[in-house]
Amino acid sequence: MKTLGKFLLTLASLAYPLLWYYGRENGAFFWLAAAMCVLWLIRAAMPQTTAQRITAIILAAFFAAVLAFRRPDSMYWYPVAVNALMLAVFGGSLFAKQTIIERLARLQHPDLPPEGVLHTRRVTKIWCAFFIFNGATAAILAGLQYYDWWAAYTGIVSYVLMGILFAGEWIYRKLVLKV
Repeated sequence: MKTLGKFLLTLASLAYPLLWYYGRENGAFFWLAAAMCVLWLIRAAMPQTTAQRITAIILAAFFAAVLAFRRPDSMYWYPVAVNALMLAVFGGSLFAKQTIIERLARLQHPDLPPEGVLHTRRVTKIWCAFFIFNGATAAILAGLQYYDWWAAYTGIVSYVLMGILFAGEWIYRKLVLKV
């Protein structure tokens, strides 16, 4: 159940912008908002870190509020909320002993050298900048009601940009840092 819940939430979140864009005129508001609310509630009930649980509860509450107030136009703000929460988690980790990226790196390299720690801190800052840019772009497109552009950006372009960021960091790590 745990794996299925995570898989469905990941799939729904990835497809969300295009599901909403193409379904908004065809009665998709209620079922999509309700499905996302339920999936985030399931995620909140799973064993995880406190930050993950809080994030899941906030996103479930977002969709519950969208449903309660019957505001379909609010559905465009989900990617903005996700980016804001990711920024909070990644940015908040900059003030902790280990950043999110360092914790992930230590899963493969428990004895991460000081230059590796410095690199993970820089990568965390780069991801924070990405979440600011990504969330701001989604907010501007939603606010200006450029829904075609919003769907293309949040449903395709942002994923391509994330892939470029992942690949670029991996190439840098392999070729420059030789890790």
